[in-house]
This record gives sequence, C-alpha cells and structure tokens, in this order.
Amino acid sequence: MNDIKVLWVDDEIDLLKPHIIFLEKKNYKVTTAQSGTEALEEINKDNFDVVFLDENMPGLTGLETLAEIKEQQASLPVIMITKSEEEYIMEEAIGSKIADYLIKPVNPHQILLSLKKTLDHSKLISQKTTSNYQQEFRKIAMDLSMVNSFEGWADMYQKLVYWELELEGINDSGMFEILESQKNEANTQFCKFIEKNYPNWFDGSTEAPTMSHTLFKEKILPHVKEQKTLLIVVDNLRYDQWKAFEPFLSDVYKKTTEELYYSILPTATQYSRNAIFSGLMPSDMEKLHPDYWLNDTDEGGKNMFEKDFLRAQLKRLGLNVDWSYHKISSLRQGKKLSDNFRSHKNEDLTVVVYNFVDMLSHSKTEMEVIKELASTDKSYRSLTQSWFKNSPLLDIIQQASSLGFKLIITTDHGTINVKNPTKVIGDKNISSNLRYKTGRSLSFDEKDVLLAKDPKSIHLPTINMSSSFIFAKGDLFFAYPNNYNHFVSYYRNTYQHGGVSLEEVIIPFVVLEPK
Repeated sequence: MNDIKVLWVDDEIDLLKPHIIFLEKKNYKVTTAQSGTEALEEINKDNFDVVFLDENMPGLTGLETLAEIKEQQASLPVIMITKSEEEYIMEEAIGSKIADYLIKPVNPHQILLSLKKTLDHSKLISQKTTSNYQQEFRKIAMDLSMVNSFEGWADMYQKLVYWELELEGINDSGMFEILESQKNEANTQFCKFIEKNYPNWFDGSTEAPTMSHTLFKEKILPHVKEQKTLLIVVDNLRYDQWKAFEPFLSDVYKKTTEELYYSILPTATQYSRNAIFSGLMPSDMEKLHPDYWLNDTDEGGKNMFEKDFLRAQLKRLGLNVDWSYHKISSLRQGKKLSDNFRSHKNEDLTVVVYNFVDMLSHSKTEMEVIKELASTDKSYRSLTQSWFKNSPLLDIIQQASSLGFKLIITTDHGTINVKNPTKVIGDKNISSNLRYKTGRSLSFDEKDVLLAKDPKSIHLPTINMSSSFIFAKGDLFFAYPNNYNHFVSYYRNTYQHGGVSLEEVIIPFVVLEPK
C-alpha cells in the first residue's frame, strides 16, 4: 500500500519513539514536531493524511494549534491526545471537529485503532453497507412479488428509500445500479397494484389507506383537538427528501409519529392539495363548491381557494377553533411570516403551505443551472436539504417549538425523475401536465398508462361526456408527436408529478413534539 503520512505533534516526542517505530513497521510514514509552531511549518511543507496532536504543550497549546490547522486545511483529520479529561477541553476539541480523542497514556494498539477508524472509516462503512444490502437484496426481490396491500407497499417503499440513503454515501456504482433496477421493478408492480385496487378504495368494498381527502379528519384533527398545532404542508415533498432534512429538527423537536399516506390521483397540486384542505374528492369539490373548483382546461389559478376549502371543512366537522392559513411562494413571504410568527402564538391551528419544493422542481425544467444542480435524486435531495437549513421555514419551526406548538409536517404529493417518453395524441383541449392527461379522443400506448375511462368511478370531474383520464406509469412522461425530439430532450431527466409511482403516491406524514 502507499505509505500513509502521519504528523505527530508532542513536546515530549522522544518518549514516544517506541510508538513511532511500531507505526513505521506497519508502513505508516511518521514525521514529528515538538511544538505547535513547528507543526504548522511541517503542514505547509508536506501533505499529511492525519495529525496526532498533544493538547498540553508550551507556546501554542493543542487547541490553538488545532484552530490554526483547521484554518489552513479544514479537511485534515486531527486526533487529539491529552492527559486531561476536563470537560471543557473535550467540548472545545470536539466542537473544532476533531476526528478522534485519546487520553494519555496511550498504547500502540490504541494509536493503530484510532488511525484505522479515522482513515478507513468510509471504506469500512462502504464494505459493511454493501454487504448488508447484498443480503437484503434477495429478500426485497422475493417480497416484491408478494406485496399485495397498501400497508405492504408503504413498508416496501420505506425499505427502498432506506437503502437508497445508505448506498448514496458509498462509491459503489454497481450496487446503486442494482438498487435502481429494484426501484424500477417495484414501480412496475406498484402500478399494477394501483390499477387493480385504487377504484375499490372509494366504494367501501375494501379497507382503504388514509388518502388526501381523509388526511385532515383522520390524522390532523385529533392533534388539533389536543394541543395547539403548526401544520406545514411542503408542496411536492418526497419521503426521501423529508429524511434528508429531518436531522435539522432534532435540536428543537422530537418525532412521535412517522407514517406514509396515499395521494389521490392525479398526484398534482390542484387535485391532491385541494383534497387535503376540503376533505373532499375532486368531483365532490366541483359539485359542492363550484365557485372554488377549476378544471384543467379552465383559465386561472387552480389552488386559489385552499383557505376557503379549509374553512368549509372545519365548519362541516363542527370544529370551532382559532386558526390561520399562510401560503409561502417566495423568500420575502417566508421572512415576513417568520418575523411575525409570534403573533400566532395563541392559535389552535396555524397552517403553512410552503411552495418551495414545487417551485424548485418546475424551475428545474426551465433553468439550466437548476438542471445541472439536480440531475439525480441524490443531488435533488442535497439541494432540498441545503434550501431547508437556510430557509425561513426552519426559523418558523424553531419559534414554534419555543411557543409550545405541536408540529405536523406533510405534503400533497411526491415527484419523480422522468426518463422515458411515451406518445400521446388528443384534441386541442387536452390538459398540459406531462404525467397525466384528461380530454376527449386521447390516443396512447395502453401498456404505458393507467386509464380511467369513467372518471366518476374514481371521483374525478368529467369535463365533457367523453372525457377520460390517463396517468403515466413509472418514470414515463407524455410527449406529442409534433416537435417530438426537441420536446423529449427538453423534459427528459426533469422532475414531474401527476402520474403513478411510489415516489408520487406514497408520501410522508410526520408528527413532532417540542423538546
């Protein structure tokens, strides 16, 4: 192997000669320094893989030297060695992102173990993760052929996301390709399951999962009756994206419930989010609230009346509470709510709809920069995570915790990276969404879609007598024959929603208590 370069800094370095000889026999190349100043000179001269640093030295102390090292080379691993077990020293060292911490006297085997832990950490984790997934692969493959319930599919999706997050941290493209093929197979089977079972969830003939139109009554209402609640609906938030920013909440909230529920079809904002706030399916919204509901081909914004839908639902449920509703579609709006959040401290229910993820997924289609930044699920998660930790939303959540709000985080639907086009033809009034279409005289490839010939059977509005709905399966997207190649190259590998996939349909519902 290539010699690993170790810098050992200690004002009594001569007493450590046996340890150094031991490491050199193990093919480590050790350079010594007797002070912090000398250590910094050595770091400027050579590229080291790791530094052993004595905390208690004359002149520059270990902590002062550590700060200087991190300023020059932030990623250089430093292992602190000290005689002292004083808590403040440990806290300062750990706060400065040391790789490990050893208490004198140390023996050669402790030193060697610390080196392996520090330098081989990612390699060891990678090997262990790969090995564990290889063992799990067969079980997932067998389970995929047997899943036949909405609970089973939620469990399967959680398991696939778990392995996706585990494998993203290792450099094994082969393992990731295997997982991708399992996800594709899972989506194929899931589409068959939805095609067979979805209509039955509305006629009372079979047990149904919690869905968009039943979410408020079944899952949110009981919490509002118990304790003042902040409900955050992050538009277009997938389960894996929730898992990416969950760690940022751990200082202020503890999770009490994490479950998955089902978006209605189409998995699109005007259908699923209006269903959450109205407590109704789209055909019932159209019938009971014709002033609030707009069909795909109607002019105007399709989610303009969520507050009115919620007011009507609260009245229907006989819930007399103090509540407010806020839709955030820009940084300015987010900051304004954050600045004024304390004025809502006595409300029973504060509802915040945050549109960022939806704006991001749509702007990815329009902006080449975003397309570059979010070309894969991994980078899309990373972008969401980066946004969240710097957003007014995190500040709102922190304030809510200090004010004693229970926190509910959920979404209206997920999104999927579309990769393969499928041709569709229709009249000029066909809807524009890339993952579902509604209109007359639709022509399409039957194997690529879930067809709702009679929209009423799944409680969707019928624009005219012969209208039907089609939903794209898996990672497909609809493309017209005209200008086909340009259209396909423009939209391929963008994030879309409205169709049938695990990513779009099975979505997070999380309840957290303030710490």
